[in-house]
Amino acid sequence: MYVGIARIVIHIPWARSLKDRRSVVRSLKDRLRARMRVSVAEVGDVESWQIANLGVAVVARERPRCDEALAQAISIARSLPEAVVTDVRSEVQSFGRAGETLRDGIESLADEDDSP
Repeated sequence: MYVGIARIVIHIPWARSLKDRRSVVRSLKDRLRARMRVSVAEVGDVESWQIANLGVAVVARERPRCDEALAQAISIARSLPEAVVTDVRSEVQSFGRAGETLRDGIESLADEDDSP
């Protein structure tokens, strides 16, 4: 199981109010959700009129699928005519086959039942 995350920072130069900013952010979030199977949320300071930070997350069976989804989300953000992507950070974490390296899951209870 692989989990990919990205932080996308966008600059909205024409925004003169939080309403202007929210319109652009909502449009991007809706576009990402409609075109892709990702979770997206606004993170960071929500009071700045011209800067927005978005977090994007994806879970996949294979690492290339995570990489592809994050790249596509970043590409969609870069295609916005009303905003400029100013920073992007992303990473993909492996949690083993079927998430088996996650600690304290139900599997740990089965291990306890097997002990003498």
